[in-house]
Amino acid sequence: MTRTLSVLLLEDDRNGAEVIGQSLRRSGLTANIAQVDSAEAFTAALRELSPDVVISDHSLAQFTAQGALRILRAVHPRAPLIVVSGTIDGQTAVACLRAGAENIVLKDHLGRLGTVIEAALSVRQPVARLSPRQLEVLQRVAEGLTTREIAHKLSLSVKTVETHRGALMKRLGIHDLVGLVRYAVRIGLVPPEP
Repeated sequence: MTRTLSVLLLEDDRNGAEVIGQSLRRSGLTANIAQVDSAEAFTAALRELSPDVVISDHSLAQFTAQGALRILRAVHPRAPLIVVSGTIDGQTAVACLRAGAENIVLKDHLGRLGTVIEAALSVRQPVARLSPRQLEVLQRVAEGLTTREIAHKLSLSVKTVETHRGALMKRLGIHDLVGLVRYAVRIGLVPPEP
């Protein structure tokens, strides 16, 4: 990867943030890293920075990765969230993945972080070809709304929604609704069913 990544780091420990930054540099990734430690700062940074990737500790003093995923899905759904933690129990790990986290990397294995980021960005690369409206339609399709419901919710005609859905399939190289739903779940646009 040759471009400079915009990374939003949700971490309340400066030393932990520095270790993650060093790991990214060692992996060969060039990144501008912004660190935040609260839900309010996270939301503001998502809007201001439109990061390529979010890295989050699984639990801060008053904010969790699952809470961050809910905000990310609403504010900037194109970015993957990767959980980085010193320790994480199995139940919390499963909950994070079910909520839409791309992957979990333990701080003892930060050498994997660069590869995990590259894989997450690669699977999302086709999303860059979508307009904001097409992304909204994809999200509504994946939520299980009918064409008529999507049209009503987005104040569009049924024909316009059908046109957007067709363009989505063409741009993503997906040929059916099931494939669109799977892709939306895979990239964390909608949470998988529990």
